Amino acid sequence: MEVLIADDDPISLHALKSKLLKWQYKVVSCRDGLEAARLLQSDKPPRLAILDWMMPGLDGPEICRQVRAHRGLPYIYILLLTSRSEKTDLVAGLEAGADDYLTKPVHVDELDVRLRAGCRIITLQEELLATQEALRIQATHDPLTGVLNRAAILEHLERELARAQREGSQLSVILVDLDNFKYVNDSHGHLVGDAVLVEACRRIRSCIRPYDLLGRYGGEEFLIVLPGSDSAAALSQANRIREAIGTHVYRIADQELPVTCSQGVTTWTGTSQGDLESLLKTADGGMYLAKYSGRNRVEYIELDQKPILPHASLN
Repeated sequence: MEVLIADDDPISLHALKSKLLKWQYKVVSCRDGLEAARLLQSDKPPRLAILDWMMPGLDGPEICRQVRAHRGLPYIYILLLTSRSEKTDLVAGLEAGADDYLTKPVHVDELDVRLRAGCRIITLQEELLATQEALRIQATHDPLTGVLNRAAILEHLERELARAQREGSQLSVILVDLDNFKYVNDSHGHLVGDAVLVEACRRIRSCIRPYDLLGRYGGEEFLIVLPGSDSAAALSQANRIREAIGTHVYRIADQELPVTCSQGVTTWTGTSQGDLESLLKTADGGMYLAKYSGRNRVEYIELDQKPILPHASLN
């Protein structure tokens, strides 16, 4: 683990650095408070810090206050070095944000156990954050395909629509439905059907921009949110998706399966009056028009327009 040592006394700094290197720590060092504050507020700061109380530029307690006020930083375990022994001074240092303190001259064994305690705390915090992230993904992502689940994609769509309404920008949505998917499940089994869904998502992801949003809207339906996209760009995107999904067969469990999709597209233009429900309803109408018109196609419908379905059966 990387440790920052900030001490304006060159002899003390050298002794501390030598000892920590011997204990297999990675060491960064400096001799003034301004440089220490800069290092601790950088993109990848050391996770342990040993700060002398008195230094040029900024003192140790003030660096602690700045670090604790910087909410975007990972947690940094801070030890203050001081020759002060008054309890009021030590309390002031801890209230400033230090985790612990060491009195000078530093006792080697005491330094060792305090650093190991800091390592344990940092490790526990990283494990907690990893668990929180896993729970967040579990709550917002479809467990099979790894894309956003229905609730999460609708939440993102609502947020993007609100932003488009504020800024007067455009927003497009695409509703994708895999054609004849029930036949895949009934004829080849649900494991094969699951594999088809996973591969279809992979192909859709290869076609969309990094900031576009993809979510599983239903069983074999996927909703794509395209911020800042006009109708022409959305149609071009949808046709790339149609080709990606349907051009090559799906090789699954020693089988080759042809899979196509039908898509409905609509756009909030910046002056549209529609809300989230009308966006979804219009895209859904376009998707059904694509199915009634023969499948494996894309249909665009202006927001709030009703599709005129041909006299055809989906069976």
